[in-house]
Amino acid sequence: MTIERLPLHANGHLISRKAEVEVLRLDGREPYVSGTACSCAVCDRQPVFRLTDSAVHVQEPCPYPDSITTKITIDVPSGKLLVTDDLRPVFNWDDNVIASYNSALGQAQAVEAMAAVGCAYGPVGNSCPGLYCTAPDSYVIASPRYDDDDMPSLPESIHLAAICTDLWAYSIADLDHWKSQGGDPSALGWSGTVVDVPAGAYRFIHHSGERGFDRDGEETVTFAHVERIVR
Repeated sequence: MTIERLPLHANGHLISRKAEVEVLRLDGREPYVSGTACSCAVCDRQPVFRLTDSAVHVQEPCPYPDSITTKITIDVPSGKLLVTDDLRPVFNWDDNVIASYNSALGQAQAVEAMAAVGCAYGPVGNSCPGLYCTAPDSYVIASPRYDDDDMPSLPESIHLAAICTDLWAYSIADLDHWKSQGGDPSALGWSGTVVDVPAGAYRFIHHSGERGFDRDGEETVTFAHVERIVR
């Protein structure tokens, strides 16, 4: 058996954090590439390798080499946003029709599936973000950072709702629509907040699937931009 380190040309896929990988060569067997994930963290496809004397190449390119920015719209005719982490089982998606939720593609598909039934959803990890109003008809879902005096990078005066992330996500819907689908306000507990906003359609631009997005960044981490639009 021989082991050698070769440069990895991932063809846009995210399968390793390292620029080089190990190739194990056993007599009479196909070489084995070590140090990569079983599937791309972005598109969920399994890599097919082509080995040369000088490098390891992934044959098919990733269809999302730059990023996945997910844009969805929900209607809020009541002017009341229900903001929390988990609105299941009223709203949910079918795991059988999306890519692995561990991939950026699978998460984007989950976001789109939830929007189709009237819920703005987005993965945020265990970050406990909040909904903030940054300008008339403009909002962000973000996690502020705190300085040495425990002052947040986003002022409390624009903080509309805290989001408990037991589900590691935010879930936001029109309050009346949620109730019409079987939602029970008495079951929300302390984790649900109703926010009064102008009635209309709201566009959510979710960023966590973008290349280089760092939910543990040192500055304010913005998971989504939200704006009221006319339609």
